[in-house]
Amino acid sequence: MDIKKVLKRYKFRFSLTLLLILTEAFIGILVPLFIGYAVDGAIHKDFTSIYHLGGLGVLLIVIGGVRRLMDSRFYAKLYIDLSAKLMVDNSKEVSKKTARLNMLNEITEFMENQIPELIQHTIGLFGVTFIILSLNAHIFLLALTVSLFVLIVYWLSSKKITTYNSDYNNELETQVNILNLPSQNELQNHVTRLTKINIKLSDLETINFSLSWMAMIVFLLLSIVISISEGITEYGALFALIMYVYQYIESVVSLPLFYQQWLRLKEIYKRISTF
Repeated sequence: MDIKKVLKRYKFRFSLTLLLILTEAFIGILVPLFIGYAVDGAIHKDFTSIYHLGGLGVLLIVIGGVRRLMDSRFYAKLYIDLSAKLMVDNSKEVSKKTARLNMLNEITEFMENQIPELIQHTIGLFGVTFIILSLNAHIFLLALTVSLFVLIVYWLSSKKITTYNSDYNNELETQVNILNLPSQNELQNHVTRLTKINIKLSDLETINFSLSWMAMIVFLLLSIVISISEGITEYGALFALIMYVYQYIESVVSLPLFYQQWLRLKEIYKRISTF
């Protein structure tokens, strides 16, 4: 099935969704800045900035709400079109068709729910990175170092993740056929194989996540030490820098989770495209 031909028909609609997502992300970056203005204004009995913050919040809600209302209908239609293309070939096994119909749902779910989060996390990460650079160059270099470590950890495990996902999808494609068999043992063996693959994926994710967080904790502690050793003694300035460091950590740790999901969807896409 040529998925690209179906997706090309919705090129304008994808562009509109992307524009709304980017607008949400940039407004989200501005919110802390407007909060600061509102606090300063309130201290001086000037509430203009509070009105600006309220307007920004309403704008964020409206744009986000409109996008979600539009996307729920758009991705439902996209799923219907893709599934119709998938089901048109009567020569394929029902078991495989059933499994790949569910895989298609995974792809559309990721596009609707995960991609907006991924874009927002990425934009937020770049924004916080530049702020850290403006505050302390040494902490910025340390941030790049630990990010490279996390990247290497997940890159080294990417082949195993793809293999486990492939094995899992192979099992799913036989599920309907196995359910039609009278043998209870075959069904039990099938479920056991699925469970073992899930455990392997979970164990690998736990190891990667733990290594990443260990590096990030070291980064957080060193950031405090570096800040104090370089003369940042004011509570407000130190607190702001550490909060930005923690925001950076949250973004860096969350992005590999999207990478793992992308690896799974890449395997699914390859499988469906050759169907």
